[in-house]
Amino acid sequence: MKPFIYLFCLLSILCILSCHNDPAQIKLLTGDNAKYDKATNIMVIFSKKGKISARLYAKEYIKYSKITAPCTDLHKDIKIEFYNDSGTLDNVLTADSCRYYDKDGNAKVWGNVAIMSVKGEKLTTEALEWQQEKSRFYTDKEVTINTGKELLYGKGLEANQDFTWYKILNPTGIVQVNKKEIPN
Repeated sequence: MKPFIYLFCLLSILCILSCHNDPAQIKLLTGDNAKYDKATNIMVIFSKKGKISARLYAKEYIKYSKITAPCTDLHKDIKIEFYNDSGTLDNVLTADSCRYYDKDGNAKVWGNVAIMSVKGEKLTTEALEWQQEKSRFYTDKEVTINTGKELLYGKGLEANQDFTWYKILNPTGIVQVNKKEIPN
């Protein structure tokens, strides 16, 4: 039994001594030469104070960390689920592409942008901006909101994250109003 233990210890020491990493080789693979990190089919979970606040899915993820304004690009079928403080789903945003700015936490989404609220209302537009500090969405593009009862159209929009409040900046089309809501 002792010869086996000695042999095992000797082989272990030889394996440990023979393992080394050449820093130059590592740098070639991952170091300063890498202009970006890339991944496919990702899911990222965001949380605040231990509670989920959003879940993001994308087929293509590219992280540019070695540029003046570090950012992350997401492409191909973006889906972001937003959750409220109790962990319940508020709304789902889908788009073709997204750029997230690391410094301020703001983001831009574009291409077939849609937000579906839990109330069943759906916003569609070509581009939308997210300001993290204010928890608001903005756009200066054409928007359509389907409330389930009516279609609202306009150019420009401001909305809160859970889409319970929104303001079309330049509304167009016909809007139904109850007679009680019209000022005298």
